[in-house]
Amino acid sequence: MTLRIVRLGTPRHPQEGTRIGTVRRLPRGVRKERYAADDWFDVWYPQLSPSAELVKEAQGATTDKEWSHFTRAFKAEMSEPAARHALDLVATLSHKSDLSVGCYCEDEARCHRSVLRELLAGRGARIA
Repeated sequence: MTLRIVRLGTPRHPQEGTRIGTVRRLPRGVRKERYAADDWFDVWYPQLSPSAELVKEAQGATTDKEWSHFTRAFKAEMSEPAARHALDLVATLSHKSDLSVGCYCEDEARCHRSVLRELLAGRGARIA
């Protein structure tokens, strides 16, 4: 059983399990009944996405310094009680079932999912 960190909208890995969309906004132009069928996500869980303000900051980050600022701010958001509980839940579930979390960004290195990978690994998640 493992957790995969994925790009939403890409073909699923055969053992990916439930795909969780950790994004602030739903995919544009996609009907709700097509989210899972078109490999976006099975469950939308915006609690593990950056706030709308931080999404804008991340999208505008062009330097390493700007990206570091976003990373620190997102980690601070993820240290709030509700987010900590959600991270603990996903990390624990990774020991019992296959699942994945993802975002739309093309480059994981400049996406909040890279921070989620780090935070989940720190909680003992079994990451593929």
